[in-house]
Amino acid sequence: MRVSFLIAGFLATWSAMASEFERPWVSPAAPLILDCYHANAIDWNQLATEPRVVAIIHKATTGSRKLDPQYLARRREAASRGYLWGSYHLGLRGNPERQADHYLRSVQPAENELLALDLEDVTSTRYMNAAEAVRFIKRVKQRTGRYPVLYVNARSARVITENHRHPVFTKTPLWYARFAGNLDPFPPGPWPSYTLWQFSSEILTQQAIPGTAYDMDVNVFNGTMDELKARWPLTKGESATQAPPGAPGAAGTRPLRARRKRIGRG
Repeated sequence: MRVSFLIAGFLATWSAMASEFERPWVSPAAPLILDCYHANAIDWNQLATEPRVVAIIHKATTGSRKLDPQYLARRREAASRGYLWGSYHLGLRGNPERQADHYLRSVQPAENELLALDLEDVTSTRYMNAAEAVRFIKRVKQRTGRYPVLYVNARSARVITENHRHPVFTKTPLWYARFAGNLDPFPPGPWPSYTLWQFSSEILTQQAIPGTAYDMDVNVFNGTMDELKARWPLTKGESATQAPPGAPGAAGTRPLRARRKRIGRG
């Protein structure tokens, strides 16, 4: 009898791990999140026919100057339709504090809007590296009182794990990009698991979403629909402080005041 209980427990644990790391989006109850930029077409009426899509994370800014031309209009549209909302910044090399200030000044995030940093390739000379990412994350925390979600692929996660074990990364929920049916092996390091898994895109379209084309990035949340709604925007705010005089990018900055605009369902 004891052996039977042990076997049953092992199978239950294995099943739970399999559903987390192997094609969790096939579940009809799995919450899905789109992440997009201006070139991704959206037919909002068709999109509304997929009830599993409950949130949208839109590209907002790139570097220290660019703003996505569709960001503001789509935020208004998403709000009117009851979607949870978030934004991300595409990090480039050079002055991460200035980039963080540009990002926050552009989006003016409300307390219920997700913040995220997109690290495309920390080994590249074009994109933000891991050391700069630490500075960006700290700046966002200083200005808003909360940490951003961190988007990385397997290569960047491995570099961070092996060469940049900074404790700040443990504060950033992992948004993991892997276009495959499983996460084996999952990278060891600051993240015990993923929070969001970007599993479908033009690289490998694994989930068709009504109202979008094959190139739409689709993500699954590691949890239930109710858990996603309860945890959104995935990081909670603490007190924000003004940058000290003379700090990089400090000129013209001040603590952000969250807008009292409610976006979301339920």
